[in-house]
Amino acid sequence: MKRRNFLAVTLTAGIASSVFPSTNFAKFNSIENLKISLAQWSLNKSIKNGKLPILDFAKKARSFDIEGIEFVSGLYTRDTDILERMSMNSLAKELIKRSDDHGIDNVLFMIDNQGDLASSNKNERFQAIDNHKRWIDLSAEIGCKTMRVNLNGEKDLNKWTKNSVKSLTALNKYNENINVVVENHGGLSSSGKYLSNVMSKVKLENCGTLPDFGNFCMNGRPWGNCTQMYDRYLGTEELMPYAHAVSAKSYDFDDEGNETTIDYKRMMEIVKRSGYQGYVGIEYEGNRLGEDDGIIATKKLLEKFI
Repeated sequence: MKRRNFLAVTLTAGIASSVFPSTNFAKFNSIENLKISLAQWSLNKSIKNGKLPILDFAKKARSFDIEGIEFVSGLYTRDTDILERMSMNSLAKELIKRSDDHGIDNVLFMIDNQGDLASSNKNERFQAIDNHKRWIDLSAEIGCKTMRVNLNGEKDLNKWTKNSVKSLTALNKYNENINVVVENHGGLSSSGKYLSNVMSKVKLENCGTLPDFGNFCMNGRPWGNCTQMYDRYLGTEELMPYAHAVSAKSYDFDDEGNETTIDYKRMMEIVKRSGYQGYVGIEYEGNRLGEDDGIIATKKLLEKFI
């Protein structure tokens, strides 16, 4: 959501509560404009073992009655090597055809393993910027309005911040019609305070965040050996003013259908309160339930609060 729109929504909320005290403000806030998308990583096991052809992603999403999809670059480069068999242009045409055939919106492309955008090595950072530009081109070609990047390559906070601002400025100016966003995805980026500070310094409206409900571990893995965990609710609240997308991470569910590690009611209240409108993407990463069941359980939980 653009920052000026976020401020406008906040102002409108105050006016509405005073002028229309008996009105349910959810109607004013257009919460019905929140929609559910599916992150391709939710199906990574089926794609990697060959049970789900990677080009059938749109068809698979439609089988869950989901109308938006979020692609993952690593599944096309490292895990299936499909880009060794077809050009970027051919892939773009095929992805457009598949999504059109099933009435699916191409929402987001998540980019990994294309170099360290926060590196203090200037040559490495410039190469990473160039590597990401071809994915901006692909994202634009297939109709994605948003592309997610990572900010890796530096552990010193001041250097990380400075390098991140430079790289994001370059990428967001490359194509101002594409929102280049950063996910809290490990290291310094998993601090809502640090990442929101980067956003405030870039000062470009197409630069923003992709708050992920589960990726607030700054050192280690959130599901096992995390030694430094940032408060996920505070972090989400800090990142939402800059959000162009939202990732609803899930791992497991209790007998009542609630996520066992994340308070979805509290998370969705934060999302709604920010005035965000757009897709909330399912990203199931659990092991107890199969991928299909995990996606369905996450979808039911999101529908409960949307």
